[in-house]
Amino acid sequence: MNILTPTADGSNTLFNEEIGEHYHSAHGALQESKHVFIEAGLKHGLEKLETSEINVLEVGFGTGLNFLLSYKHCTEVDKKLSYHSIEAFPLSKETLTSTGYNQYVPEKIWDSFINNYEQALESEVELSNNCKLEISYTTLQNFVTEKHFDVLYFDAFSVRHQPELWTNEMIAHACSFLKTGGIFVTYAITGNLKRAVKTCGFEIEKLPGAPGKREMLRAVKIA
Repeated sequence: MNILTPTADGSNTLFNEEIGEHYHSAHGALQESKHVFIEAGLKHGLEKLETSEINVLEVGFGTGLNFLLSYKHCTEVDKKLSYHSIEAFPLSKETLTSTGYNQYVPEKIWDSFINNYEQALESEVELSNNCKLEISYTTLQNFVTEKHFDVLYFDAFSVRHQPELWTNEMIAHACSFLKTGGIFVTYAITGNLKRAVKTCGFEIEKLPGAPGKREMLRAVKIA
């Protein structure tokens, strides 16, 4: 069961009773998503790669907030977004609607998302001329694709509550889908995580974390 919970910045998150953790930071769901994944991930990728189309892979679609903000930003800067997410336990359309995240994006973006969400769980869907969405209804362990991506949002539940997704093997598996020059970004940073990512041929960067976290990790694939 998922319980709707307000966070410190006024945005909502969900508490997953089975996992025992919120989908987003209790210090602010909206500001965490913007800080970690949009500012440090998507915007950095668009600037660094100087591309007209960006391909994003996300581990943990969850409430869809990272996707919605990515879609909004790419629309604003007239960039094409191809977004592929992995989600083993997709939420219902009704639960997504209950979050109130429609208020953070234009109505056209929200409607195109929510009306096509269930189809996106089965195959890639073109939501607009500049945005495609596909959500693989599977685990990271079982995820395979021939695609390679520019940016990886690693947004699994914490290592405390979902340790199987933070092993060296799973980090390496996720990183294998990034292109050379691709960007790995996550809200967390630990010694084990830094070593695992560095072993995969990445250059590590420590950044200031979102409210409630001192630091976060960004890394670039150099080999």
